[in-house]
Amino acid sequence: MEEIQSQSDAYRSSSSSASSPASRVPSSHFFYLRKPGSLQQPISFEDSPEWGEDTDVEARADEGVGGDTINVATSASPSLSKLNSGSLASPYGSYILEGAALPNKISGASVVWRDLTVTIKGKRKYSDNVIKSSTGFALPGTMTVIMGPAKSGKSTLLRAIAGRLHPSTRTYGEVFVNGAKSHLSYGSYGFVERKTTLIGSLTVREFLYYSALLQLPGFLFQKKNVVEEAIQAMSLGDYANTLIGGHCYTKGLSGGERRRVSIARELVMRPQILFIDEPLYCLDSVSALLMMVTLKKLASSGCTLIFTIYQSSTEVFGLFDRICLLSNGNTLFFGETLACLQHFSNAGFPCPIMQSPSDHFLRAINTDFDRIIAMCKNWQDDNGEFSSVNMDTAVAIRTLEATYKSSADAAAVENMVMKLTEKEGPSLKYKGKASAATRIAVLTWRSLLVMSREWKYHWIRLVLCMLLTLCIGTIFSGLGHSLSSVGTRVTAIFVFVSFFSLLSIAGVPGLIKEIKIYACEESNQHSSALVFLLGQLLSSIPFLFLISISSSLVFYFLVGLRDEFSFLMYFVLNIFMCLLVSEALMLLVATLWQDIFWSFLTLLCIQVVMMLSAGYLRIRNDLPGPVWIYPMSYISFHTYSIQGLLENEYLGSTFSIGEVRNISGFQALQNIYDISSDTNSKWSNLLVLFLMAVVYRFLVFILLCRKSSLPFSCCRCKRVDTEFTT
Repeated sequence: MEEIQSQSDAYRSSSSSASSPASRVPSSHFFYLRKPGSLQQPISFEDSPEWGEDTDVEARADEGVGGDTINVATSASPSLSKLNSGSLASPYGSYILEGAALPNKISGASVVWRDLTVTIKGKRKYSDNVIKSSTGFALPGTMTVIMGPAKSGKSTLLRAIAGRLHPSTRTYGEVFVNGAKSHLSYGSYGFVERKTTLIGSLTVREFLYYSALLQLPGFLFQKKNVVEEAIQAMSLGDYANTLIGGHCYTKGLSGGERRRVSIARELVMRPQILFIDEPLYCLDSVSALLMMVTLKKLASSGCTLIFTIYQSSTEVFGLFDRICLLSNGNTLFFGETLACLQHFSNAGFPCPIMQSPSDHFLRAINTDFDRIIAMCKNWQDDNGEFSSVNMDTAVAIRTLEATYKSSADAAAVENMVMKLTEKEGPSLKYKGKASAATRIAVLTWRSLLVMSREWKYHWIRLVLCMLLTLCIGTIFSGLGHSLSSVGTRVTAIFVFVSFFSLLSIAGVPGLIKEIKIYACEESNQHSSALVFLLGQLLSSIPFLFLISISSSLVFYFLVGLRDEFSFLMYFVLNIFMCLLVSEALMLLVATLWQDIFWSFLTLLCIQVVMMLSAGYLRIRNDLPGPVWIYPMSYISFHTYSIQGLLENEYLGSTFSIGEVRNISGFQALQNIYDISSDTNSKWSNLLVLFLMAVVYRFLVFILLCRKSSLPFSCCRCKRVDTEFTT
């Protein structure tokens, strides 16, 4: 403590000349480049009036749950005083605060975390402890923000409180909900990820309605009511019938509106607690203010809001009720927002009058600024000048941490934590889920609707398949049924099957998009691996069958294959099974990579290798044994598809040689392609294709289960309730 105090005093003494009114340099930056004739003193955190002289800010804890009110400085900042009076600079603010209807009251819940420590092996070079003994609370009707620089542990702390950390992590400490140690049950809370995937081809109302069908049990009219409530809660009434956008080159909603849609998806459950990771992620200043005012309106309905944030404007900062300030996993402050300003002032780092509080906080505790200052010094020294900027962020962090631990703010937090945990309140009830059959039906119908609208992923693929079929069919048209045409007919079938399956790779972008939507829904238990696979299969069957029958009919009649209805139907069924296998293989590779480039590259290599080992370029029995026969020719679905089509075409047929001798179709193919003489072998090949489609999808199911990163998807992370000393 004495070392910290001495270093802090040394820092303050080095910048005292800059803090005096006579030598004050008006600048909003933390350093300046010296010009001829200018002063050479540095700009420091003390380059501002003392907040304590003008304002009377006290850190206090509320007496009862839900009785917290927002406190805004009235004399320190003009922007904050405007927020306190309700007159926002933004034209949207007064509309939302005064004109918009508030959502129905929600029975919130108090959340307390005490001595919470999260350990992730190898996560940090300097320490395995991402969160170090954090203590805090969140009350109904309030907004509690977790703030800090990048990689300070904000998202990890948020996930630890929500119980959504990866099973490989270890959590020490205690989390209480309404005074009881319990995990948050389904439906009692919502969690909004930093990056969420929305379905651009649906309107806002359609998207939320399908989300409600996936999440909620009960009747349809009840789900429509909660959807309308969620739309009004997030001020999306003007965009309810607007396409979300982002598909097929449509613009759709803006970033802020899309972010509010992702939050509204969680509101259809009417959760008592809402966790949001970076609600202002990639938003401009106007959208950020509109978002936070909307969330403030939501909190006023009784919901407990806990979210992370990197930095904010002064107006947005004034809307927060409590702030938890982190740096390298250490809690530097927890309490009311204006008490944080007083805390920095008491530690010797008062906020400049013209600077945003959040910018000031992050400037003081972000170690990256040390590198910027060092670069500035080096640049000036190289030019023959010297900068006396003397700011060690590590000293500021240790000073702030030590000041907080010995302050009345920390004591008030401990007292409030004890008060909230001494008596157990009502437990959060499990609200129930939609049945698996309902979810499968909803996903199937939603996917069919998306397919009908997204021409870029589906209808262009159908057009390309038809064009390819026309090209192959016209090239191999008019072959006749003589013995001399057998080799050319085998070539036509091989080219059709190989190129047709190769063209199916065009469906990879659509599959990756479906996988990302599934991952987003599965993270909040709105879906599961089995439900997703069955829904995706049922929705893809009509589209794949449409491609199969349209292309098969064109090819069949242009090439002039056997003119019987049963043979034609087998041809269509064989191509359909071939597409099912190809689709399952694409789904497996897309799930493995979840990247368009690597999925395309991997599938292209697999398809080419399967084509080489299909037995056409060289008869199957003549292929090199170790690799190409075993296992490549047996795992190539091209082999079974081509065999089945050739057996369908030639088994049972005969060819005349001269006027006396006849040979069977099997004998005619012996030197061109290996097929079986059994008349039922074509059905065996069809069965193998079906089994391959099942096996590939089963592998996708296993992969999806293993890729699940949340505790409720695999297993609960082990929570150890014990004391932990850092």
